[in-house]
Amino acid sequence: MRNWASARRRRPPRLRPRAGRRGAVSLRKSARRPGELRSFQAVLPPELWIHLAVVACGNRLEETLVMLKSAVLFSHRKMQFHIFTEESLKPEFDKQLRQWPDSYTKKFEHRIYPITFSAGNPQEWKKLFKPCAAQRLFLPVILRDVDSLLYVDTDVLFLRPVDDIWKLLRQFNSTQLAAMAPEHEIPKIGWYSRFARHPFYGSAGVNSGVMLMNLTRIRSAQFKNSMISTGLAWEDMLYPLYQKYKNAITWGDQDLLNIIFYFNPECLYVFPCQWNYRPDHCMYGSNCREAEREGVSVLHGNRGVYHDEKQPTFKALYEAIRDFPFQDNLFQSMYYPLQLKFLETVHTLCGRIPQVFLKQIEKTMKRAYEKHVIIHVGPNQMH
Repeated sequence: MRNWASARRRRPPRLRPRAGRRGAVSLRKSARRPGELRSFQAVLPPELWIHLAVVACGNRLEETLVMLKSAVLFSHRKMQFHIFTEESLKPEFDKQLRQWPDSYTKKFEHRIYPITFSAGNPQEWKKLFKPCAAQRLFLPVILRDVDSLLYVDTDVLFLRPVDDIWKLLRQFNSTQLAAMAPEHEIPKIGWYSRFARHPFYGSAGVNSGVMLMNLTRIRSAQFKNSMISTGLAWEDMLYPLYQKYKNAITWGDQDLLNIIFYFNPECLYVFPCQWNYRPDHCMYGSNCREAEREGVSVLHGNRGVYHDEKQPTFKALYEAIRDFPFQDNLFQSMYYPLQLKFLETVHTLCGRIPQVFLKQIEKTMKRAYEKHVIIHVGPNQMH
């Protein structure tokens, strides 16, 4: 992994304007109207960008766009989106992303990739669990020029800057090369501890819907396994692993990742549940202490809860971000309507704890508002 601290210290040199009238004119020219200001983050060299990957097949176009929208709404550092999708969805992704306002499109670049599997039978991989979900297993092989990556499922929403989860890469020790959250906070009622017919990480397994990866380390590592006595490279391990366990796995690629990290626990960094908050964390009673204390950072609406009435709190957040007009005021057009929607969900177990869902998003909006006022109005003009 790169030395992020030293990389961040390498800032572009400041250019001093020449003395006299020409210098004053050049300063006036460089002053931009509100909305046009280019921050240091906007001109970061590409090696310091955040890399975000998603795999979208079937009817996941809207869900993916809402996830990407949540990323650009709140984040500061420039991002590179890696979108893996079917041929039929490529034109629509391009069209929709290019329609976003310039003030947001300047915060990211995107690249669209076909669904490809470099090992084994592509048709088998494509049908594993959900359409195309196994693609994530091949990201270290496909994105050879990318050092580190954040992978998320399409049904994920960021409620704070992506920058914050990206910083967790700095927490990795010398052997860790990926990070995920536990599948369950209470092992004795978790799925893996009760039903799994294969090895899994720790006491409750891990959920792969939000996964940080140091791809450089993954590509260079030799992984212990149950097939041969020596280590295997990531790409060489995937298909034999699938062949051995295919009749025992239920959750597809997530199960394979659990098997990998069962045999290589020193390679995994486990981050708290607030970074991958799912209905399971509240539908049986609140069981994510980090979210209770700090608020939900990354929402994961698995089981289709954005699109049915089973978890109206999750659906309300999804619709608030989906329907927010980019150029509107975040508080007036997102936060306040969201508070009103949450009043309608208090009869549900997840709806009884609205502060858990609102804490981080409120903090993020306040930061964005204060930054806008200080930069565009000026601290001396604030009342």
